Amino acid sequence: MTITLGENRYGKSRVRLMKVRRDGTQHEVFEWNVEVWLTGDFDSCFEDGDNSRILPTDTMKNTSYSLARSSSATSMEEFGVELVSHFLETNPYATTAGAHIRGTAWKHIEAAGEQFPTAFTHASDKFDTATVTISRAGITVSSGFENLWLLKTAKSAFAGYIKDRLTTLKETHDRLFGTLASVKWRYGATGPLDFNILRQRVETALVKTFAGHDSLSVQQTLYAMARAALEDVGEVSEIHLQMPNKHCNLVDLSSFGQDNPNEIFVPTDEPHGSIEARVSRTDAGVE
Repeated sequence: MTITLGENRYGKSRVRLMKVRRDGTQHEVFEWNVEVWLTGDFDSCFEDGDNSRILPTDTMKNTSYSLARSSSATSMEEFGVELVSHFLETNPYATTAGAHIRGTAWKHIEAAGEQFPTAFTHASDKFDTATVTISRAGITVSSGFENLWLLKTAKSAFAGYIKDRLTTLKETHDRLFGTLASVKWRYGATGPLDFNILRQRVETALVKTFAGHDSLSVQQTLYAMARAALEDVGEVSEIHLQMPNKHCNLVDLSSFGQDNPNEIFVPTDEPHGSIEARVSRTDAGVE
C-alpha cells in the first residue's frame, strides 16, 4: 500500500486589522479581516515533523500588521498584492501565496447637516471581499462582496416550470423577489487598476440591473446582472454570483374575512432556493 500526501497549504486566518489614515483633521478608517496562506514544498513538515521550511503562522500575523503600517494601499486588492508578494519573495519553498480579505465598510457620521470627520458608522450591511493569488508564473486578483440584501416588490414572476404530482407551488406573475447576494469577479486586464472605482462600477451595474429587470426567474435576473457588469466593466473577465431565493410567502387571510392583494407576507430563510452561476467574457485580448 502506498500513502501519498496530496494538495496542502498552511497559513493564518481571521487576522483582524483596523487602520486609521489621518489627513489633518479628516480621518479614514479601514477594517480588514485577513487570511493568508502558502503552498509549496512542505511535505517534510507534514510527513516527518521537519519544520525547517515552515514560516510560523504567528509571523504571518505580525507581517500583516507590519506591512499595513508601511503600506499606502487604499484598497484591499492593493494591500493583498503587497502582502502576498512579500510572502512569496521571502519564502523560497513556497510556490504559491494567497490572501483573502473581508472588509467592513465605515463612513463618516452625518447629522443635522454636519459631517463629523473623526466619527464613523457602518456604511453597509454587506462585506466587501478581495482575493489575491500569486505563483511563480503569475497573479490573479478577484474582488467581490458577501451578503448584500436585495428585494423587489414588482417586476418578478415565476411560471411555466415543470409540474408533477408533488408540485404544490402556484404560478405567479407578481411576487416578491428577495435574495442575499454574494458575488466574486476576476480581473482579466493587465496594468495598474483603480480597484475602488472598478468595484463601484461593478456594484452599480449589478444593483441597477436587479432593480429594473423584468424577472421571469432568479436565474434569468442573475444572468442579466452578470452580463450587465461584464458589458459595463471591460477590465472584468468573469463573474460568479450566488443568489439564494429568500422566499416571502403570501398569507391567506380568507379565514379572517379579509383579502390579501399582495400586501401581507411571511418572510422565511429556510428552506430557500439556491441559484448560482459563473458568467465569462470571450473578448479577444482579455483572458
